Amino acid sequence: MARYTGPRHKLSRRLGISLDGTGKDLKRNYPPGQHGQARRKLSEYGVQLQEKQKLRHMYGMNEKPFRKLFTQATKMQGVAGSNFMKLLESRLDNLVYRLGFATSRPAARQLVVHGHVTINGKKVDVPSYRVQPGDVIGLREKSQNLEIVKDALAARTHLPGYLSFNESALEGAYVRLPERDELTSEINETLIVEFYSR
Repeated sequence: MARYTGPRHKLSRRLGISLDGTGKDLKRNYPPGQHGQARRKLSEYGVQLQEKQKLRHMYGMNEKPFRKLFTQATKMQGVAGSNFMKLLESRLDNLVYRLGFATSRPAARQLVVHGHVTINGKKVDVPSYRVQPGDVIGLREKSQNLEIVKDALAARTHLPGYLSFNESALEGAYVRLPERDELTSEINETLIVEFYSR
């Protein structure tokens, strides 16, 4: 199944969460369609599925790699749900977005795929690449003058505590794994663990 490339605001309305983090895609806070305001209450399974879909669409992933990453998280020490969130946050396309090189995760994914991003000075064009703490994420020399990157950096309002950024070199370091309270509070990862543990 191909990655979803349709209107993201419809997905946001259906799931009840702003997928791009700005809130602009939730002008109406009820699902789309003729009966959007009169939807029935979800079953327990439906609530778990919806929570899983929220997180999956937030990071722009297909089901197969999403499930594979969850399986890896369950084999790690600690709480499976928190480990899963940390693995998702360690993806290269997500960290490019968090550093402010792009205004959204799809735009960050495109930057990576087009070969503009480096890790420790080497070009990496795989969006799902797992960045390790201590790695330095930068832009290729010819990509540092891209207008889209300059605009995104100018629009950045927040830099997470697990990242550091060098303005002069236009590169950021993944200092450490994030804590759970530094990640989105709109997701209840225990429901996702329950969904996959059925």
